[in-house]
Amino acid sequence: MTFPSSDVDRDAQLSQAPVVVFRGSRTQCREFGLVLEARAVEYQLLEGDGAWLLVVAQVLVDEARDELTRYAAERSAARAVPSIALPLAGAAVGAVGYTVVLLLIAYCAGIGLFGADWLSRGALEAGAERQWWRAVTALTLHLDQAHLLGNLLFGVAAGVLASRLLGAGVAWAGIVGAGALANYVEMLVSPAAHEAVGASTAVFAALGILTGLAWRQRLTLRERRLYRWAPLIAGISLLTFLGAGTEHVDVLGHALGFIFGTTLGWLYARARIPPQRSASLQILAGAGALLLIGAAWSMALRHPG
Repeated sequence: MTFPSSDVDRDAQLSQAPVVVFRGSRTQCREFGLVLEARAVEYQLLEGDGAWLLVVAQVLVDEARDELTRYAAERSAARAVPSIALPLAGAAVGAVGYTVVLLLIAYCAGIGLFGADWLSRGALEAGAERQWWRAVTALTLHLDQAHLLGNLLFGVAAGVLASRLLGAGVAWAGIVGAGALANYVEMLVSPAAHEAVGASTAVFAALGILTGLAWRQRLTLRERRLYRWAPLIAGISLLTFLGAGTEHVDVLGHALGFIFGTTLGWLYARARIPPQRSASLQILAGAGALLLIGAAWSMALRHPG
């Protein structure tokens, strides 16, 4: 493909005919014609001298040539290729751990183990910021079987995806941490009568981590803005579709979980965590998440409520 020489342009101007601004194959002319069409520059596609031509009126020559030159430069620029990370092992272990924790807490709460009302001891309550453990224990409680089953299914799906990228320990530590932080902020800003339970805040934190990881990676590429921001747009769309509902849905908790998860995922990607496929790192992170949940419930059961 070639751009016309100044001699051709000079001849066209002298004859008062439309000016050829691009010469190439039919496919190339159609591609470059779309550039002019997107900028509302009128043109014609003609065939002549064994090639296809894009021609514009003389008054549009400068604008058309400028658009095509900039597009050609962008088109020929080397593009960064996103690195391909091999999936990490252990995703199933993390999913089993998540399932066991939720089912175990549901069983203990159902039988009122230790003679305690687990729901009242562990539910998130607005204004109870001094009882920090509620931000963690509320993630493990559910109101009924349907509530529990929904969070199990979506949580396992999101957690497995995050685990394949970060490792099970790091992923679930991040999910629990982001979910607990979201719950704590919710306690600070919610109306006085607000109460909430459920792992859905952690589920949306997992969605946020996936969004943040993909978004950060796309931002490093030489691509159009919409392409680079597509992961964030997709994540927000899923949040809107899945995170809103009836008046009993904790929309604020879902939104906060997604926000903190996205932030954490972005930071993970920027810091390149985990830097190595270290089993010890995954074990320490996963054990830390379990210890946090255990410590929170220990505090909740010892507190009178």
